[in-house]
Amino acid sequence: MDKFTSLSDVGDPSGLLALAKEAQLNPHGWASLGKGKTLCLLFLNPSLRTRLSTQKAAQLLGMEVMVMNINQDGWKLEFEEGVVMDGDKAEHIKEAAAVIAQYCDLVGIRTFPSFKSREEDYSENLLNAFIEYCGIPVVSLESATRHPLQSLADWLTIETFKKSQRPKVVLSWAPHPRRLPQAVANSFLEWMRVADVNLHIAHPQGFELSDEFTNGIPIHHDQQSAFQGADFVYTKNWSSFHNYGETLYPNKDWEITLEKLGNASFMHCLPVRRNVVVADEVLNSSQSIVIPQAGNRVPAAQAALIQILQNL
Repeated sequence: MDKFTSLSDVGDPSGLLALAKEAQLNPHGWASLGKGKTLCLLFLNPSLRTRLSTQKAAQLLGMEVMVMNINQDGWKLEFEEGVVMDGDKAEHIKEAAAVIAQYCDLVGIRTFPSFKSREEDYSENLLNAFIEYCGIPVVSLESATRHPLQSLADWLTIETFKKSQRPKVVLSWAPHPRRLPQAVANSFLEWMRVADVNLHIAHPQGFELSDEFTNGIPIHHDQQSAFQGADFVYTKNWSSFHNYGETLYPNKDWEITLEKLGNASFMHCLPVRRNVVVADEVLNSSQSIVIPQAGNRVPAAQAALIQILQNL
């Protein structure tokens, strides 16, 4: 594996999951693999779990880690071709990415959509620019359309907690006061397609995701009926894909409660807004597995880094 930005970069997803399971049980098993290698983590957007878990994963592999908030700690970056740079952006991605590659062996970058143009966001210009100009392996720490490190951790979490061979998993939209990307939802569906699960989606009318990610998956507009018989309910807000960036708030009808949840385990990528997305009673209950889910971000990141390091 020479980069990790989506499921398509992974030759053997089940093998990667198995590697994550190994790292979950034996996190120090590859302590010297990354010795002498440096990982640079670049953030254009806020991060808690992705930043800390990826840094921890790299350290467990013996790597050195550099972390930088682009546009805050450094010069503002320009991504457009042929632009006259007489504004507030002092450095072009062509030079910045190439220079970063002089200092490290792998680079991780986190970007979000601008919501100015669906076509522009879904073309992944920012992520692809780093891939093109840095010339070293790139790990997506979340992009405009996907969050593969989160999705691998989610798969690992379901494998850890499942009580049946093929559990029913429901991805449910939930209300949120801010406009949020579709990246986590897109990526979760992409990875769950290769998992042995009975996958369903629940969302209000008008909040369909791209057919690229949902084609063939049962979609429900009645949340309660979708949850019947569910083993896992993964909740995440996303803004509209077709009416790009449109939000729906408030909408208490779609908040997750214990009554709705039934016997299912509750999952969320975090951070989560209590009593907006999900009631306190759910997060405070034994049915919430959001903390071990977050913990699984470390072995998931280890697995991705191990496969890249083995090819360097």
